[in-house]
Amino acid sequence: QVQLVESGGGLVQTGGSLRLSCVASGRTFSSYYAMGWFRQAPGKEREFVAAINWSDGGTSHANSVKDRFTISRDNARNTVYLQMNSLKPEDTAVYYCAARNGWLVTARTSFDYWGQGTQVTVSS
Repeated sequence: QVQLVESGGGLVQTGGSLRLSCVASGRTFSSYYAMGWFRQAPGKEREFVAAINWSDGGTSHANSVKDRFTISRDNARNTVYLQMNSLKPEDTAVYYCAARNGWLVTARTSFDYWGQGTQVTVSS
């Protein structure tokens, strides 16, 4: 089994920055796997934010966060990060880390493992 543990959420003002971290542990992934970030605001569906291929570092970001958020990884630490800049109130949500065997995709249902989530609140 794979365990994912997120950290780094909190309360920040509009225009501020936060960096989320997600550490993966447990069963070893296959050679090709991907990790991603999703978010869920109250009353809304969980939506894709960003994902990264562990092997080659290829990334994908949702249009709503492009040029503001950046996903990255540290292979040695089995950690994926989400750097969030120029935060807006509409970014307020619980952010979830996810992982899957295979190349990165954006579909929530294609990810097999999930963290417990970390709250990000952006005040206006």
